[in-house]
Amino acid sequence: MTHIKRLPVDTGTSGWEAISSRSAAMRALEGDVNADWLVVGAGFAGLTAAHRLAELCPGSRIVVMEAREVAKGPAGRNSGFMIDVPHNLAAGEYSSGNAAATALEMAQNRLAIAYAKGIAEQYGMPLETFNPCGKINAAASERGARLNRDFARSLQAAGEPFELYDAARMRDITGSQYYSGGLYTPGAVLIQPANYIRSLAAGLGGQVELYEHSPVVELNKAGGQWHAKSHRGTVRANKVILAVNGHIEDFGHFAGRLLHIFTYASMTAAYTHSQFDRATTGRPMWALLPADPMGATVRKYTEAGLSRIVIRTRFTYDPSVQVSQRRVAAIAEEQRHSFDARFPELKKVPFEFSWAGRLCLSRNSTPAFGELDAGLYSACCENGLGTVKSTLAGMMVAELATGQASEHLRQYQNTPGPNRLPPGPLAWLGVNSVIRWQELRAGKEG
Repeated sequence: MTHIKRLPVDTGTSGWEAISSRSAAMRALEGDVNADWLVVGAGFAGLTAAHRLAELCPGSRIVVMEAREVAKGPAGRNSGFMIDVPHNLAAGEYSSGNAAATALEMAQNRLAIAYAKGIAEQYGMPLETFNPCGKINAAASERGARLNRDFARSLQAAGEPFELYDAARMRDITGSQYYSGGLYTPGAVLIQPANYIRSLAAGLGGQVELYEHSPVVELNKAGGQWHAKSHRGTVRANKVILAVNGHIEDFGHFAGRLLHIFTYASMTAAYTHSQFDRATTGRPMWALLPADPMGATVRKYTEAGLSRIVIRTRFTYDPSVQVSQRRVAAIAEEQRHSFDARFPELKKVPFEFSWAGRLCLSRNSTPAFGELDAGLYSACCENGLGTVKSTLAGMMVAELATGQASEHLRQYQNTPGPNRLPPGPLAWLGVNSVIRWQELRAGKEG
């Protein structure tokens, strides 16, 4: 029997969630429920797994238990990029020297994006929620420009399309004179993550029973069934999928193998284009990843004539899987300086929301995936690209659990699993030291 004592903690209010709206009523688990399938976690992995199970097992009773409210956790806290080309945070740059690994990663990412596109079409998500417009790697220094050139060579060698932008083109897109250049790739999709997750959850309503504010506090197997106990009820299911990312450790699996990383973001208050001239505001929507992965991600989002800009900077390693509101506020002050350097004309536009978001990485960038016990499966550890990697994990775990053999599943399973970390104090010191050094090295890109 496993007692789950540490439940998710998410610090600060995500701007994406705050400006999103629900279209489905909330309900918590009350009493006992019998099901064919139980999915624990209603993020990208969990809801994708539930969607795929509904396709593969029509008529089955599928239950999803979410510890908090849909979109209030990491799924509604990310920057909203679904990226197809190499994007390995641990590597310190996006280029990959292994052609075969790069080709496989892109094929898997595109498989997940195609599946998400199908979901978006199925549930009628608007362009503001799911926008296949590509993304730009923005450079503000010679180091950033060099990293973009290296990435361009890597993409060219792989036969991938891209376009290099000069400073004038970047200024036309963003309204900022901060950037010296950019590298555009067309395959990425921009999503409003909270809207996407809430739309998917609402769309599953006729096929899946979703219980929010229903954390699993105890999990055990008895009489051939898994019993997942919450505060006011229990779900008994033949098979269980754990889609809880880093919290898989709290269920007794992959201990000492996962890196719990936090990143931080702030979103401005809404403003209209009429408040500023065209050169200041740039285009209605754009999205920039930093040429240096440890730099600042910046994204402009416009809906119903109101625009907001989101800036994401800083990484910290926190094995406790929670951070303080004080830290979020302190980093928001740093982000204000970074934002004002890019958009000096927008200094009077305040930040309305600031928040922290949880990531889960492994040392060797592999997922925590597979059958852990008879009828118990894991689709966890998204390695810093949760929208795509967790979508893929949800697809693959549903196929694994239902016995659907495929080449995609074979390739996805063909990994050694997360490597063990050094002892706690050494891991904390080493990881945080590397993160801080990489952030300082990013310089003007941050």
